[in-house]
Amino acid sequence: MVAQVSTVSFQGVEVVTVKAQVQICAGVPAFAIVGLPDKSVAESRERIRGALESIGLSMPARHITVNLSPAAVQKEGTHYDLPVVLALLEIMGIIDPGTLEGYYALGELNLDASIQPVPGVMPAAMTALKEGKSLICPYDSATEATWLEGLDVVAAPGILSLLNFFKGQQVLDPPKARIIKKKESSMDFQDIKGQQTSKRVLEIAAAGGHNVLMTGPPGSGKSMMAERLSTILPPMTPEEALELSMIYSVAGLLSGGTLMSDRPFRAPHHSASLPALVGGGIRAKPGEITLAHRGVLFLDELPEFARNTLESLRQPLEAKKVVVSRANAHYTYPASFQLIAAMNPCPCGYLGDEGRQCMRAPRCGQLYLEKLSGPFLDRMDLFVDVQALPFQELAQAPKGESSQTILSRVLQAHAFQSAQGRKELNRDLPASSMQSTCPLDKEAENLLLHAAEKWHLSARSCHRIMRVARTIADLGSCITIKSAHMAEALSYRLRTAF
Repeated sequence: MVAQVSTVSFQGVEVVTVKAQVQICAGVPAFAIVGLPDKSVAESRERIRGALESIGLSMPARHITVNLSPAAVQKEGTHYDLPVVLALLEIMGIIDPGTLEGYYALGELNLDASIQPVPGVMPAAMTALKEGKSLICPYDSATEATWLEGLDVVAAPGILSLLNFFKGQQVLDPPKARIIKKKESSMDFQDIKGQQTSKRVLEIAAAGGHNVLMTGPPGSGKSMMAERLSTILPPMTPEEALELSMIYSVAGLLSGGTLMSDRPFRAPHHSASLPALVGGGIRAKPGEITLAHRGVLFLDELPEFARNTLESLRQPLEAKKVVVSRANAHYTYPASFQLIAAMNPCPCGYLGDEGRQCMRAPRCGQLYLEKLSGPFLDRMDLFVDVQALPFQELAQAPKGESSQTILSRVLQAHAFQSAQGRKELNRDLPASSMQSTCPLDKEAENLLLHAAEKWHLSARSCHRIMRVARTIADLGSCITIKSAHMAEALSYRLRTAF
Protein backbone atom coordinates (compact mmCIF):
# COMPACT_ATOMS: atom_id res chain seq x y z
CA MET A 1 0.00 0.00 0.00
CA VAL A 2 1.15 3.54 -0.85
CA ALA A 3 -0.22 6.77 0.62
CA GLN A 4 0.42 10.08 -1.08
CA VAL A 5 -0.23 13.78 -0.50
CA SER A 6 0.11 16.59 -3.04
CA THR A 7 2.55 19.42 -2.39
CA VAL A 8 4.64 21.80 -4.49
CA SER A 9 8.20 22.44 -5.62
CA PHE A 10 9.36 25.95 -6.49
CA GLN A 11 11.42 26.28 -9.66
CA GLY A 12 12.17 29.97 -9.47
CA VAL A 13 8.72 31.54 -9.14
CA GLU A 14 7.13 28.70 -11.09
CA VAL A 15 5.26 25.98 -9.18
CA VAL A 16 5.53 22.25 -9.94
CA THR A 17 3.15 19.76 -8.32
CA VAL A 18 4.94 17.08 -6.30
CA LYS A 19 3.47 13.88 -4.83
CA ALA A 20 4.84 12.88 -1.41
CA GLN A 21 4.48 9.09 -1.55
CA VAL A 22 5.06 6.87 1.51
CA GLN A 23 5.35 3.10 1.60
CA ILE A 24 6.01 0.79 4.56
CA CYS A 25 7.36 -2.68 3.85
CA ALA A 26 9.23 -5.51 5.55
CA GLY A 27 12.95 -5.22 6.01
CA VAL A 28 15.58 -3.59 8.18
CA PRO A 29 14.04 -0.62 10.04
CA ALA A 30 14.99 2.53 8.12
CA PHE A 31 13.58 5.83 6.88
CA ALA A 32 14.73 6.59 3.34
CA ILE A 33 13.80 9.70 1.33
CA VAL A 34 14.37 9.60 -2.43
CA GLY A 35 13.52 11.93 -5.31
CA LEU A 36 16.48 14.36 -5.39
CA PRO A 37 16.06 15.80 -1.88
CA ASP A 38 18.49 18.43 -0.63
CA LYS A 39 19.94 18.44 2.88
CA SER A 40 16.95 20.20 4.48
CA VAL A 41 14.53 17.66 2.94
CA ALA A 42 16.64 14.68 3.97
CA GLU A 43 16.74 15.96 7.56
CA SER A 44 12.93 15.94 7.72
CA ARG A 45 12.96 12.33 8.95
CA GLU A 46 14.41 13.49 12.28
CA ARG A 47 11.88 16.32 12.59
CA ILE A 48 9.06 13.88 11.79
CA ARG A 49 10.34 11.34 14.30
CA GLY A 50 10.53 13.97 17.05
CA ALA A 51 7.10 15.45 16.22
CA LEU A 52 5.40 12.03 16.37
CA GLU A 53 7.09 11.20 19.67
CA SER A 54 5.81 14.47 21.17
CA ILE A 55 2.18 13.46 20.51
CA GLY A 56 2.68 9.91 21.75
CA LEU A 57 3.20 8.09 18.45
CA SER A 58 6.17 5.95 17.46
CA MET A 59 7.61 5.34 14.05
CA PRO A 60 6.88 1.82 12.74
CA ALA A 61 9.87 -0.50 13.20
CA ARG A 62 9.85 -1.32 9.48
CA HIS A 63 11.41 -0.03 6.28
CA ILE A 64 9.80 3.31 5.38
CA THR A 65 10.39 4.73 1.91
CA VAL A 66 9.41 8.29 0.96
CA ASN A 67 9.42 9.17 -2.72
CA LEU A 68 9.01 12.76 -3.87
CA SER A 69 7.63 12.42 -7.37
CA PRO A 70 8.59 13.43 -10.04
CA ALA A 71 12.01 12.21 -9.03
CA ALA A 72 13.82 14.23 -11.72
CA VAL A 73 12.91 17.58 -10.10
CA GLN A 74 15.25 18.91 -7.42
CA LYS A 75 13.49 19.22 -4.03
CA GLU A 76 14.56 22.07 -1.75
CA GLY A 77 13.12 23.49 1.45
CA THR A 78 11.50 22.34 4.67
CA HIS A 79 7.87 22.60 3.50
CA TYR A 80 7.88 18.87 2.57
CA ASP A 81 7.68 17.92 6.28
CA LEU A 82 3.91 18.26 6.50
CA PRO A 83 2.88 16.30 3.38
CA VAL A 84 5.29 13.49 4.29
CA VAL A 85 4.04 13.15 7.86
CA LEU A 86 0.40 13.26 6.70
CA ALA A 87 1.02 10.48 4.19
CA LEU A 88 2.84 8.52 6.91
CA LEU A 89 -0.09 8.95 9.33
CA GLU A 90 -2.48 7.72 6.63
CA ILE A 91 -0.49 4.58 5.92
CA MET A 92 -0.21 3.96 9.67
CA GLY A 93 -4.03 3.96 9.81
CA ILE A 94 -4.35 7.06 11.98
CA ILE A 95 -5.91 9.08 9.14
CA ASP A 96 -8.61 7.32 7.12
CA PRO A 97 -7.53 6.25 3.59
CA GLY A 98 -8.52 8.69 0.84
CA THR A 99 -8.99 11.60 3.26
CA LEU A 100 -6.00 13.53 1.89
CA GLU A 101 -6.78 13.16 -1.81
CA GLY A 102 -8.44 16.57 -2.02
CA TYR A 103 -5.63 18.54 -0.37
CA TYR A 104 -2.33 20.22 -1.10
CA ALA A 105 -0.13 20.54 1.97
CA LEU A 106 3.05 22.35 2.93
CA GLY A 107 4.64 23.25 6.25
CA GLU A 108 7.69 22.72 8.44
CA LEU A 109 7.50 20.60 11.59
CA ASN A 110 8.95 21.51 14.95
CA LEU A 111 9.93 18.80 17.43
CA ASP A 112 6.91 19.68 19.59
CA ALA A 113 4.61 18.83 16.62
CA SER A 114 3.76 22.47 15.94
CA ILE A 115 3.84 23.65 12.32
CA GLN A 116 6.25 26.39 11.33
CA PRO A 117 5.52 29.03 8.64
CA VAL A 118 7.19 28.43 5.26
CA PRO A 119 7.75 30.54 2.14
CA GLY A 120 5.59 30.14 -0.95
CA VAL A 121 2.11 29.64 0.53
CA MET A 122 0.51 32.11 -1.91
CA PRO A 123 1.69 30.42 -5.16
CA ALA A 124 0.91 27.02 -3.61
CA ALA A 125 -2.61 28.25 -2.86
CA MET A 126 -3.06 29.38 -6.46
CA THR A 127 -1.99 25.92 -7.65
CA ALA A 128 -4.43 24.21 -5.27
CA LEU A 129 -7.25 26.48 -6.44
CA LYS A 130 -6.42 25.76 -10.07
CA GLU A 131 -6.52 22.01 -9.38
CA GLY A 132 -9.80 22.27 -7.48
CA LYS A 133 -8.29 21.16 -4.16
CA SER A 134 -8.05 22.57 -0.65
CA LEU A 135 -4.86 23.72 1.06
CA ILE A 136 -3.36 22.68 4.39
CA CYS A 137 -0.77 25.19 5.55
CA PRO A 138 0.71 26.65 8.77
CA TYR A 139 -1.67 28.90 10.70
CA ASP A 140 0.78 31.82 10.65
CA SER A 141 1.03 31.66 6.84
CA ALA A 142 -2.65 31.12 6.11
CA THR A 143 -3.51 34.77 5.41
CA GLU A 144 -1.42 34.54 2.24
CA ALA A 145 -3.92 32.00 0.92
CA THR A 146 -7.15 33.61 2.11
CA TRP A 147 -6.90 36.35 -0.54
CA LEU A 148 -8.01 33.76 -3.11
CA GLU A 149 -11.78 33.50 -3.32
CA GLY A 150 -13.18 29.98 -3.54
CA LEU A 151 -10.22 28.25 -1.89
CA ASP A 152 -10.83 26.16 1.25
CA VAL A 153 -7.87 26.78 3.58
CA VAL A 154 -7.08 24.59 6.58
CA ALA A 155 -4.87 26.65 8.91
CA ALA A 156 -3.02 24.13 11.06
CA PRO A 157 -1.14 25.21 14.20
CA GLY A 158 0.07 21.65 14.84
CA ILE A 159 -0.21 17.95 14.00
CA LEU A 160 -2.55 17.16 16.88
CA SER A 161 -5.05 19.81 15.81
CA LEU A 162 -4.93 18.41 12.25
CA LEU A 163 -5.77 14.92 13.52
CA ASN A 164 -8.71 16.35 15.45
CA PHE A 165 -9.80 18.20 12.31
CA PHE A 166 -9.85 15.03 10.23
CA LYS A 167 -11.86 13.30 12.96
CA GLY A 168 -14.40 16.13 12.88
CA GLN A 169 -13.57 17.24 16.43
CA GLN A 170 -12.00 20.62 15.64
CA VAL A 171 -12.47 23.48 13.16
CA LEU A 172 -9.32 25.02 11.67
CA ASP A 173 -10.45 28.26 10.09
CA PRO A 174 -7.73 30.59 8.83
CA PRO A 175 -7.30 34.11 10.23
CA LYS A 176 -9.09 36.78 8.25
CA ALA A 177 -7.15 38.58 5.54
CA ARG A 178 -6.32 42.09 6.61
CA ILE A 179 -7.36 45.12 4.60
CA ILE A 180 -4.42 46.63 2.75
CA LYS A 181 -3.63 50.19 3.71
CA LYS A 182 -1.04 52.14 1.81
CA LYS A 183 1.84 53.18 4.00
CA GLU A 184 2.07 56.89 4.64
CA SER A 185 5.57 58.07 3.72
CA SER A 186 7.28 60.89 5.59
CA MET A 187 9.43 61.62 2.55
CA ASP A 188 8.32 64.32 0.12
CA PHE A 189 9.87 66.13 -2.81
CA GLN A 190 9.12 69.46 -1.15
CA ASP A 191 12.01 68.67 1.22
CA ILE A 192 14.39 69.13 -1.71
CA LYS A 193 15.24 72.77 -2.34
CA GLY A 194 16.53 73.85 -5.72
CA GLN A 195 17.66 71.06 -8.09
CA GLN A 196 14.90 71.87 -10.58
CA THR A 197 16.58 70.01 -13.46
CA SER A 198 17.11 66.87 -11.38
CA LYS A 199 13.51 66.87 -10.18
CA ARG A 200 12.29 67.32 -13.74
CA VAL A 201 14.36 64.30 -14.80
CA LEU A 202 12.86 62.16 -12.04
CA GLU A 203 9.36 63.29 -13.00
CA ILE A 204 10.01 62.14 -16.58
CA ALA A 205 11.46 58.88 -15.24
CA ALA A 206 8.35 58.27 -13.12
CA ALA A 207 6.01 58.96 -16.04
CA GLY A 208 7.81 56.63 -18.45
CA GLY A 209 9.66 54.15 -16.22
CA HIS A 210 13.04 55.27 -17.57
CA ASN A 211 16.48 54.51 -16.14
CA VAL A 212 18.43 57.42 -14.64
CA LEU A 213 22.09 58.08 -13.82
CA MET A 214 22.76 61.00 -11.46
CA THR A 215 26.30 62.37 -11.14
CA GLY A 216 27.35 64.89 -8.52
CA PRO A 217 29.58 65.59 -5.52
CA PRO A 218 28.88 64.11 -2.07
CA GLY A 219 26.00 65.75 -0.24
CA SER A 220 24.37 67.22 -3.34
CA GLY A 221 21.11 65.30 -2.75
CA LYS A 222 21.34 62.36 -5.17
CA SER A 223 20.29 59.70 -2.66
CA MET A 224 17.68 61.99 -1.13
CA MET A 225 15.97 62.47 -4.49
CA ALA A 226 16.21 58.79 -5.42
CA GLU A 227 14.53 57.74 -2.16
CA ARG A 228 11.63 60.09 -2.92
CA LEU A 229 11.04 58.72 -6.41
CA SER A 230 8.66 56.11 -4.99
CA THR A 231 6.37 58.93 -3.77
CA ILE A 232 5.61 60.01 -7.36
CA LEU A 233 5.22 56.57 -8.94
CA PRO A 234 1.67 55.55 -9.91
CA PRO A 235 0.06 52.93 -7.61
CA MET A 236 0.23 49.29 -8.57
CA THR A 237 -2.69 47.60 -10.25
CA PRO A 238 -4.25 44.59 -8.42
CA GLU A 239 -2.57 42.26 -10.95
CA GLU A 240 0.84 43.83 -10.28
CA ALA A 241 0.31 43.62 -6.50
CA LEU A 242 -0.57 39.92 -6.73
CA GLU A 243 2.41 39.18 -9.01
CA LEU A 244 4.83 40.97 -6.68
CA SER A 245 3.30 39.34 -3.61
CA MET A 246 3.91 35.89 -5.13
CA ILE A 247 7.59 36.75 -5.65
CA TYR A 248 7.97 37.93 -2.06
CA SER A 249 6.09 34.86 -0.83
CA VAL A 250 8.54 32.51 -2.59
CA ALA A 251 11.42 34.55 -1.19
CA GLY A 252 9.97 34.31 2.32
CA LEU A 253 9.65 38.10 2.62
CA LEU A 254 5.86 38.51 2.65
CA SER A 255 5.21 39.78 6.16
CA GLY A 256 1.95 39.09 7.94
CA GLY A 257 0.28 37.53 4.91
CA THR A 258 -0.67 40.93 3.44
CA LEU A 259 -0.36 41.68 -0.25
CA MET A 260 2.32 44.12 -1.36
CA SER A 261 0.63 47.51 -1.53
CA ASP A 262 3.60 49.74 -2.38
CA ARG A 263 6.06 49.55 -5.23
CA PRO A 264 9.35 48.12 -3.95
CA PHE A 265 12.44 50.28 -3.50
CA ARG A 266 15.58 48.15 -3.24
CA ALA A 267 18.95 49.74 -2.49
CA PRO A 268 21.67 47.05 -2.17
CA HIS A 269 25.12 48.03 -0.90
CA HIS A 270 27.89 48.25 -3.48
CA SER A 271 29.55 45.22 -1.88
CA ALA A 272 26.61 43.02 -2.98
CA SER A 273 27.68 39.90 -4.85
CA LEU A 274 26.45 38.88 -8.28
CA PRO A 275 24.07 36.16 -6.92
CA ALA A 276 22.69 38.65 -4.39
CA LEU A 277 21.90 41.11 -7.18
CA VAL A 278 20.63 38.89 -10.01
CA GLY A 279 19.61 35.79 -8.01
CA GLY A 280 21.18 32.42 -7.40
CA GLY A 281 23.09 30.93 -4.51
CA ILE A 282 22.68 27.46 -3.10
CA ARG A 283 18.89 27.46 -3.51
CA ALA A 284 18.69 29.89 -6.46
CA LYS A 285 16.73 32.51 -4.54
CA PRO A 286 15.41 35.69 -6.20
CA GLY A 287 17.95 38.51 -6.31
CA GLU A 288 17.57 42.24 -5.77
CA ILE A 289 16.52 42.87 -9.37
CA THR A 290 13.60 40.45 -8.95
CA LEU A 291 12.66 41.89 -5.56
CA ALA A 292 12.60 45.29 -7.31
CA HIS A 293 10.14 43.97 -9.92
CA ARG A 294 7.50 46.63 -10.74
CA GLY A 295 9.51 49.08 -8.63
CA VAL A 296 12.89 50.78 -8.28
CA LEU A 297 16.41 49.40 -7.98
CA PHE A 298 18.71 52.11 -6.60
CA LEU A 299 22.45 51.60 -6.99
CA ASP A 300 24.35 54.23 -5.04
CA GLU A 301 28.10 54.66 -5.61
CA LEU A 302 27.67 52.92 -8.96
CA PRO A 303 31.36 52.56 -9.98
CA GLU A 304 32.13 50.87 -6.64
CA PHE A 305 30.07 47.83 -7.66
CA ALA A 306 32.09 44.96 -9.13
CA ARG A 307 32.39 45.24 -12.92
CA ASN A 308 30.98 41.76 -13.59
CA THR A 309 28.05 42.48 -11.25
CA LEU A 310 27.03 45.56 -13.22
CA GLU A 311 27.54 43.81 -16.55
CA SER A 312 25.11 41.10 -15.40
CA LEU A 313 22.34 43.73 -15.42
CA ARG A 314 22.61 44.39 -19.14
CA GLN A 315 20.50 41.44 -20.28
CA PRO A 316 17.75 41.80 -17.60
CA LEU A 317 17.39 45.51 -18.44
CA GLU A 318 16.46 44.53 -21.99
CA ALA A 319 14.63 41.22 -21.47
CA LYS A 320 12.79 42.19 -18.22
CA LYS A 321 13.67 38.78 -16.79
CA VAL A 322 16.71 36.89 -15.58
CA VAL A 323 17.57 33.22 -16.06
CA VAL A 324 19.66 31.56 -13.34
CA SER A 325 21.30 28.45 -14.78
CA ARG A 326 22.32 25.42 -12.79
CA ALA A 327 23.68 22.06 -13.89
CA ASN A 328 20.33 20.35 -13.31
CA ALA A 329 17.84 23.20 -13.81
CA HIS A 330 17.18 26.70 -15.12
CA TYR A 331 15.21 29.18 -13.03
CA THR A 332 13.51 32.19 -14.62
CA TYR A 333 12.64 35.21 -12.48
CA PRO A 334 10.78 38.34 -13.61
CA ALA A 335 12.91 41.51 -13.47
CA SER A 336 10.98 44.46 -14.87
CA PHE A 337 12.57 47.14 -12.70
CA GLN A 338 13.47 50.81 -13.01
CA LEU A 339 17.19 51.43 -12.50
CA ILE A 340 18.17 54.61 -10.68
CA ALA A 341 21.91 55.00 -10.19
CA ALA A 342 24.07 57.64 -8.52
CA MET A 343 27.80 58.25 -8.62
CA ASN A 344 30.43 60.80 -7.70
CA PRO A 345 32.34 62.39 -10.60
CA CYS A 346 35.62 60.92 -9.31
CA PRO A 347 36.93 58.90 -6.33
CA CYS A 348 37.37 61.97 -4.11
CA GLY A 349 34.02 63.33 -5.33
CA TYR A 350 35.01 66.93 -6.03
CA LEU A 351 36.07 66.95 -9.67
CA GLY A 352 35.35 70.41 -11.08
CA ASP A 353 35.57 72.16 -7.71
CA GLU A 354 38.95 73.94 -7.92
CA GLY A 355 39.05 74.47 -4.18
CA ARG A 356 38.60 70.80 -3.26
CA GLN A 357 39.49 68.58 -6.22
CA CYS A 358 42.56 66.39 -5.90
CA MET A 359 45.86 66.76 -7.75
CA ARG A 360 44.97 63.99 -10.21
CA ALA A 361 42.09 65.90 -11.82
CA PRO A 362 40.79 65.55 -14.50
CA ARG A 363 42.43 62.16 -15.18
CA CYS A 364 40.93 60.66 -12.02
CA GLY A 365 37.42 61.37 -13.30
CA GLN A 366 38.11 59.68 -16.63
CA LEU A 367 39.51 56.58 -14.92
CA TYR A 368 36.55 56.50 -12.53
CA LEU A 369 34.01 56.62 -15.36
CA GLU A 370 35.89 53.88 -17.22
CA LYS A 371 34.74 51.45 -14.52
CA LEU A 372 31.38 51.57 -16.32
CA SER A 373 31.25 49.95 -19.76
CA GLY A 374 29.79 51.64 -22.82
CA PRO A 375 27.08 48.97 -23.30
CA PHE A 376 25.96 49.46 -19.69
CA LEU A 377 25.77 53.25 -20.06
CA ASP A 378 23.94 52.77 -23.36
CA ARG A 379 21.05 51.23 -21.40
CA MET A 380 20.56 54.38 -19.31
CA ASP A 381 17.88 56.77 -20.58
CA LEU A 382 18.47 59.95 -18.62
CA PHE A 383 21.73 61.51 -17.43
CA VAL A 384 21.74 64.46 -15.04
CA ASP A 385 24.49 66.39 -13.25
CA VAL A 386 23.47 67.23 -9.68
CA GLN A 387 25.27 70.34 -8.48
CA ALA A 388 25.85 71.01 -4.78
CA LEU A 389 24.12 74.21 -3.67
CA PRO A 390 25.79 76.60 -1.18
CA PHE A 391 24.33 76.36 2.30
CA GLN A 392 23.23 80.01 2.29
CA GLU A 393 21.23 79.43 -0.89
CA LEU A 394 19.68 76.28 0.59
CA ALA A 395 18.69 78.09 3.78
CA GLN A 396 16.92 80.86 1.88
CA ALA A 397 15.34 78.75 -0.86
CA PRO A 398 11.57 78.14 -0.58
CA LYS A 399 10.11 74.66 -0.41
CA GLY A 400 9.73 72.91 -3.73
CA GLU A 401 6.68 71.23 -5.22
CA SER A 402 5.15 68.49 -3.14
CA SER A 403 5.21 64.86 -4.23
CA GLN A 404 1.43 64.96 -4.56
CA THR A 405 1.63 67.80 -7.10
CA ILE A 406 4.23 65.98 -9.18
CA LEU A 407 2.31 62.71 -8.89
CA SER A 408 -0.80 64.38 -10.29
CA ARG A 409 1.13 65.25 -13.47
CA VAL A 410 2.55 61.73 -13.69
CA LEU A 411 -0.94 60.23 -13.37
CA GLN A 412 -2.21 62.64 -16.01
CA ALA A 413 0.54 61.46 -18.37
CA HIS A 414 -0.40 57.82 -17.70
CA ALA A 415 -4.05 58.61 -18.41
CA PHE A 416 -3.00 60.22 -21.70
CA GLN A 417 -0.97 57.10 -22.59
CA SER A 418 -3.96 54.86 -21.86
CA ALA A 419 -6.21 57.07 -24.00
CA GLN A 420 -3.79 56.52 -26.89
CA GLY A 421 -4.12 52.73 -26.48
CA ARG A 422 -0.69 52.16 -24.89
CA LYS A 423 -0.74 49.67 -22.04
CA GLU A 424 3.00 49.26 -21.41
CA LEU A 425 5.38 51.82 -19.95
CA ASN A 426 7.10 54.03 -22.51
CA ARG A 427 10.44 52.42 -21.70
CA ASP A 428 8.98 49.11 -22.94
CA LEU A 429 7.62 50.37 -26.26
CA PRO A 430 8.76 47.81 -28.88
CA ALA A 431 11.02 49.01 -31.67
CA SER A 432 8.59 47.58 -34.23
CA SER A 433 5.88 50.03 -33.15
CA MET A 434 8.13 53.05 -32.71
CA GLN A 435 6.93 54.76 -35.88
CA SER A 436 3.28 54.59 -34.85
CA THR A 437 3.67 55.27 -31.11
CA CYS A 438 6.36 57.97 -31.42
CA PRO A 439 5.38 60.14 -34.42
CA LEU A 440 7.90 62.98 -34.95
CA ASP A 441 7.30 66.28 -36.63
CA LYS A 442 9.84 67.32 -39.28
CA GLU A 443 11.93 69.50 -36.99
CA ALA A 444 12.15 66.81 -34.28
CA GLU A 445 13.14 64.20 -36.86
CA ASN A 446 15.89 66.43 -38.27
CA LEU A 447 17.14 67.15 -34.75
CA LEU A 448 17.42 63.44 -33.94
CA LEU A 449 19.12 62.63 -37.26
CA HIS A 450 21.67 65.40 -36.74
CA ALA A 451 22.43 64.23 -33.18
CA ALA A 452 22.74 60.60 -34.26
CA GLU A 453 25.23 61.53 -36.97
CA LYS A 454 27.29 63.92 -34.84
CA TRP A 455 27.43 61.73 -31.72
CA HIS A 456 27.52 58.34 -33.53
CA LEU A 457 24.51 57.10 -31.58
CA SER A 458 23.53 53.45 -31.76
CA ALA A 459 20.07 52.35 -32.84
CA ARG A 460 19.33 51.46 -29.21
CA SER A 461 20.31 54.98 -28.10
CA CYS A 462 18.07 56.55 -30.74
CA HIS A 463 15.12 54.42 -29.69
CA ARG A 464 15.70 55.28 -26.03
CA ILE A 465 15.82 58.98 -26.88
CA MET A 466 12.56 58.64 -28.80
CA ARG A 467 10.93 56.88 -25.83
CA VAL A 468 12.04 59.67 -23.47
CA ALA A 469 10.75 62.28 -25.93
CA ARG A 470 7.48 60.34 -26.05
CA THR A 471 7.18 60.64 -22.25
CA ILE A 472 7.95 64.36 -22.32
CA ALA A 473 5.25 64.81 -24.96
CA ASP A 474 2.84 62.76 -22.81
CA LEU A 475 3.46 65.10 -19.86
CA GLY A 476 2.37 67.90 -22.17
CA SER A 477 -0.58 65.88 -23.57
CA CYS A 478 0.85 66.08 -27.13
CA ILE A 479 0.24 63.26 -29.61
CA THR A 480 3.10 64.30 -31.91
CA ILE A 481 6.66 64.64 -30.62
CA LYS A 482 7.82 68.17 -31.37
CA SER A 483 11.28 69.70 -31.59
CA ALA A 484 11.07 71.05 -28.01
CA HIS A 485 10.34 67.54 -26.67
CA MET A 486 13.19 66.05 -28.72
CA ALA A 487 15.63 68.80 -27.67
CA GLU A 488 14.89 68.19 -24.00
CA ALA A 489 15.29 64.42 -24.41
CA LEU A 490 18.62 64.93 -26.19
CA SER A 491 19.85 67.31 -23.49
CA TYR A 492 19.51 64.54 -20.92
CA ARG A 493 21.31 62.05 -23.13
CA LEU A 494 24.24 63.79 -24.82
CA ARG A 495 26.63 64.36 -21.94
CA THR A 496 30.30 65.06 -22.52
CA ALA A 497 31.29 61.92 -20.61
CA PHE A 498 28.91 59.80 -22.66
